Amino acid sequence: MGFSLKFQFCLVSVMVLLPALCISQEYFVKSRATYYGSPDCLATPSGACGFGEYGRTVNDANVAGVSKLFKNGTGCGNCYQVRCTNPQICTDNGVKIVVTDYGEGDYTDFILSTRAYVMMAQSDFAAHLFAYGVVDVEYQRISCQYFGYKLQVKIKEHSKYPNYLAIVMLYQAGKNEILSVDIWQEDCKEWIGMRRAYGAVFDTANPPYGAITLRFQVRGSAGLTWVQAPNVIPSDWKSGVAYETDIQLY
Repeated sequence: MGFSLKFQFCLVSVMVLLPALCISQEYFVKSRATYYGSPDCLATPSGACGFGEYGRTVNDANVAGVSKLFKNGTGCGNCYQVRCTNPQICTDNGVKIVVTDYGEGDYTDFILSTRAYVMMAQSDFAAHLFAYGVVDVEYQRISCQYFGYKLQVKIKEHSKYPNYLAIVMLYQAGKNEILSVDIWQEDCKEWIGMRRAYGAVFDTANPPYGAITLRFQVRGSAGLTWVQAPNVIPSDWKSGVAYETDIQLY
């Protein structure tokens, strides 16, 4: 993947903004990384996590597709610090990214958005970094933090009210992984597990009428816990709308 004029435009348009992330792991793992060759310098809107446009623009568009770190979708929304290891052209801190897709190639763990790839380079050395195409990197898991946001439940666009409901969680803060989602069935007074359809998307046929209560099984710094979101989805839910919970993950 060589450097071209379309990436020169990307370099000019990139603003160096501090991502809402902080470091929370003590060691780095060696790997390799490359970048998406998209004309708009962003990731693909049809990422395997199911985040849609959120997966292209969250974290100032510093996002990545991953291979083994995808974890069958459980790794979606996780955050990492990635830095290339060539001290002549790379910064010490690298870039802090959010996992929004699955991708692999040439023994790489990360396929970065073009904007994220640029952030690994020292000033005036981005062209040199793009010329490599694939670079040696090291990475560590870090905590995600989204100032001003709580966990949101987005109704996927292909949901069909009222007979089919598909959801994806946005702004998953901390070092947490959402392993499963249950939906409360008031008529039979029990929790029913939703299916992990793909990536971070969970779905169910014939969801209950009325406001919908969910609970999430979360694995994080507090171990394995269940977190409940009462009536988070209104009775007249609409496809494409994101509903904010009262849950603040750390």
